[in-house]
Amino acid sequence: MNTMWSIRPARVPPRAAFGQLLRTEWLTMYRQRTSLAGVGLPAVLLVIFGFIPGFKTPTKSLGGLSPLDVYLPILVAMALMIIGLNSLPPVLAGYREAGILRRLSTTPLPPSWVLAAQLILNACLAVISIVIMVLLGVAVYGLRLPQNPGGFVIACIVSILAVFSLGLWIAAVARTARAASVIGGACFFPLLFFAGLWYPQQDMAPPLRDVSHFIPLGASVQALQNGMQGSFPPASSLLVLAGWALVAGFLAVRSFKWE
Repeated sequence: MNTMWSIRPARVPPRAAFGQLLRTEWLTMYRQRTSLAGVGLPAVLLVIFGFIPGFKTPTKSLGGLSPLDVYLPILVAMALMIIGLNSLPPVLAGYREAGILRRLSTTPLPPSWVLAAQLILNACLAVISIVIMVLLGVAVYGLRLPQNPGGFVIACIVSILAVFSLGLWIAAVARTARAASVIGGACFFPLLFFAGLWYPQQDMAPPLRDVSHFIPLGASVQALQNGMQGSFPPASSLLVLAGWALVAGFLAVRSFKWE
């Protein structure tokens, strides 16, 4: 078995080949519509929540925030999870299962370029989803733009790194695309629970709230919420996200096989 670092192409392909690969991967992604759910579904939920009476009213139990203020970062984290854990892993595992990566190792095109193209495209989708939901909340429901833009951007970047690293780990350990889908699906509801989709973190019992701060999506929501409301994300949440990114990324590198 070749590890992801052991393959060396016979000759270096032109840089234009990577642009063509990006275009091909995008067309494939567009036809399958899998990753696009990470853009559409959270935005649809935001619209639905916006029609619920009282969701724009500040609530004492939520620290003076309205439910819509609270749910915006939760839905952002949900978008990252759909893209990073439910869409990215099955594609990469499917490429390995079908022997596409093995066949690429015999051509001048490095298999790692496929991995890079998928990461770039999915990261772009994650950014697009975040921008759509923030602008939708501001333009339609009167929410405020992030009051600490720098902190919000940092929270988004670290959240993407953490969630995508977990996705790469799933792709590394899953033997088939179906197995990757099952693992990602098994993670879906527990992670969303700790992100606060059913019970916002402010309404959770203290033990559950403490646990949520060490779960990647829970830490992500905490960091994003702080950036939205004007304070810099807590160092603890950023460190938790960075830790997940480093550990999951390391395990993905150690476990990933091109064949």
